[in-house]
Amino acid sequence: MSAIWPALACMLVYFIGYRFYSARLSRRLFRLDDRRETPAHRFRNDVDYLPTSRYVLFGHHFASITGLSPMLGPAIAVIWGWLPAMIWVVLGAVFIGCVHDFSALVLSIRANGSSIGKVCEGVIGARAKGLFLALIFFGVALAMGVFTLVIARLFAGNYGTAVIPSGGLMLVAAAIGWLAHKRGIPWGRLTIVGFALQLTLVCLGSEFPIEWSDSKGWMVLLLIYALAASVLPVWSLLQPRDFLNSLLLYLGLVLCYIGFFAKAPEFAAPAFEPEPPGAPPLYPFVFITIACGAASGFHALVSSGTTAKQLNRESDARFVGYGGMLGESLLGLLAVLATTAGVAASKGEDARTAWSRHYADWHAASGLGAKMGRFIDGAAGFMAELGVPMSLAVSLVAVIVVSFALTTLDSATRLLRYNVEEVGASLGWSRLTGNRYFSSLVAVAAIAGFAFYQIDGKPAGMALWAIFGTVNQLLAGLTLLTVTLWLRQRGRNPWYTGLPMAFMLITTAIAMVSNLKNFSNSWTFQDVEGKAIAWPLLISAIGIAILGTWMIVEAVLAMARRDQKSSGTAPS
Repeated sequence: MSAIWPALACMLVYFIGYRFYSARLSRRLFRLDDRRETPAHRFRNDVDYLPTSRYVLFGHHFASITGLSPMLGPAIAVIWGWLPAMIWVVLGAVFIGCVHDFSALVLSIRANGSSIGKVCEGVIGARAKGLFLALIFFGVALAMGVFTLVIARLFAGNYGTAVIPSGGLMLVAAAIGWLAHKRGIPWGRLTIVGFALQLTLVCLGSEFPIEWSDSKGWMVLLLIYALAASVLPVWSLLQPRDFLNSLLLYLGLVLCYIGFFAKAPEFAAPAFEPEPPGAPPLYPFVFITIACGAASGFHALVSSGTTAKQLNRESDARFVGYGGMLGESLLGLLAVLATTAGVAASKGEDARTAWSRHYADWHAASGLGAKMGRFIDGAAGFMAELGVPMSLAVSLVAVIVVSFALTTLDSATRLLRYNVEEVGASLGWSRLTGNRYFSSLVAVAAIAGFAFYQIDGKPAGMALWAIFGTVNQLLAGLTLLTVTLWLRQRGRNPWYTGLPMAFMLITTAIAMVSNLKNFSNSWTFQDVEGKAIAWPLLISAIGIAILGTWMIVEAVLAMARRDQKSSGTAPS
């Protein structure tokens, strides 16, 4: 079957979702009003709070939420067929993921730029905030520890071509940030120069790959960079770097999609494969395997962390929050198309045979190298259709992959710093944790723990990654729960977020129970490198299940208390 018509149908759904559904949410549900002063103006300090053009902020937000996951999740989920993956990536984004990101951003700006954990305290209660912050700390530290490990391995392995573009972009971004903020040079001029330098760096990286195979050395350098990005003012590195990175992704997406439509490929994968060998059940695990690209709890931390502190006007929340998630979903859709219709066949076999060989069973297809390779090769193949040399196309896609893992790492370290500051404030330690250098050191130490700690000689973070998907989707469900209660308290229609909340929490609960059953029955679990481990997974899964259940109970109790003494209407 031709992949063109399903892809066009997806584009139409994206257009309708943004043009009509997000407009309704803006006007009727959240009642965005540009007469309200945003936290960026109210608390401007040019370090964390800084009013920013919505186009620049979109680039920062888009780059921050777009890490490895929107490419890697779909690249394994297509083992169940291209149709389930495509439906969840598109409809999940339009009705759940975009609503989740947008609503988290709105609640944060209405709460002085507070994180979603702090917002939760005002809606549900102090205990709920503590539970939320604990989940956030574990999930973000684990994810960024794995990202650090993965980026280091890519640099030390076959993707040394990404080192010069990634490192050089930091210097270019720092120069642009200084020129824009201190010298007042318009962003438009700086964007042209910066993007030209960025493309030059990609070409240099392709010609002069860096060959340094010490992955631990790379991890140390990455953690030093994350620490610097966390403490520096947003204008000096984080904002310009993310903005320039987003331009690279825009270019990559445009080239890949044009190449896709020019190639007009057939699907090599089946539309639906209900029981692939060795794979868990399609429901609920297709919704857990594909997180970023459809719906991701991590995005609420970005929306209510760095982004809410830079929003210039309330109306910008629709473009940045809802639109940013649509952009990431486009990347997720590209991953589906690249791994099902962009399959490169070896000599003597057709594309369908090649796909069946790549996805022969769950363990063969779910390894990091397999997923990364499938996406890079497929996307580069679409670019090559436009006459781009295959070697340069592979290099460009590899740079995009690594660059967005890095932007997520630097933004998430800053978010973890905010988390540490809020925990410290709750415990009365504000004098200590309020120091951004100290709280950043704590955040980086937690990330380093997951990156370096090993179990029987294998990285603990990679073992625990098996349950990160459930943590991420649990955070999404709990964020939607907070938003739903916030809407209900204000007498507004809660179903826009209530139905997505119920779906996410029920689906995640089933996945957690399934994982707990598997871990406790077999007492062993094969990690991505084939090593049998059990205790870290089992204990962590039990702890996460308890925290999530406890928070839901707190929400139910808070709702019951409010219903008992409901009097008056809460302010908007």
